[in-house]
Amino acid sequence: MTETVRIAVIGGTGLYKMPEIADKVTHVIPTPFGNPSGEIVVGTLRGKRVAFLARHGAGHVYTPSTVPYRANIFALKTLGVRHIIAVNACGSLREDYAPGHLVIPDQLFDYTTGQRVRSFFDTGLVAHVSVAEPLCAELRDILYKAVIKAGGTVHKGGTFLIEEGPRFATRAESNIFRQWGCSLVGMTTIPEAFLAREAEIAYATIAHVTDYDSWHVSEKPVTVEMVVATLRKSIEIVQFAVAAAVESLDENADCACHHALQNALLTERSAVPQAILERLKPIVGAYFDKA
Repeated sequence: MTETVRIAVIGGTGLYKMPEIADKVTHVIPTPFGNPSGEIVVGTLRGKRVAFLARHGAGHVYTPSTVPYRANIFALKTLGVRHIIAVNACGSLREDYAPGHLVIPDQLFDYTTGQRVRSFFDTGLVAHVSVAEPLCAELRDILYKAVIKAGGTVHKGGTFLIEEGPRFATRAESNIFRQWGCSLVGMTTIPEAFLAREAEIAYATIAHVTDYDSWHVSEKPVTVEMVVATLRKSIEIVQFAVAAAVESLDENADCACHHALQNALLTERSAVPQAILERLKPIVGAYFDKA
């Protein structure tokens, strides 16, 4: 078996190329849900072993809709991960959340269209997890303080709307998102956050504002060139913030996220096929092994 790792970072490849990371090894971890986006790179950062996963794969080959989200989260769970720090590029739906700023959102709005599988649970084993607070409060606080320490401009809170993509929003959609009270728009935090909750992993994200989407009439509508340019300008701040968060995070800290299935599993033990229990053992084994 591979080493046990408690902290993971999901984002772009630039995050695991930071010079601070030492003793890197790669793990190829197949799962019942297919292969993850790519190899998982494990390295030592600020004295802790951390797993890094490029969400879109090496070379950015997966669209937001085709990222193997279940395989990614399942693979990290099998490593022993208990905390996931995500980094997501996004558009801003607020004037004060300007390009180059970082945001630690506290809410999610699912505007995807059903192409993505949102759960590990299907026929044979039913679970209804609570995602009223979809992002871990304790981890959000750590990330907020880490960005301040990194010298970035950071905002605490906001609703992050996740659209299907891969196209950017129309101006009409962007304006409606604003009317709904959303602060940010992106394409990848869902179902990632929901799957992490089902896997009882604490999850929060640093949302990296790259543009004003398409609602801002005095700014140019978002383009790939605009997104990439903004990311390049502030990658060092994001890297430092991730490192600072890892340093201050207690790997063994316990919160409600780590017990999300405690009152969520609905199917009677006698009705669950053994094949499903074996398939989902890293996620549900702690509950059914005691039955």
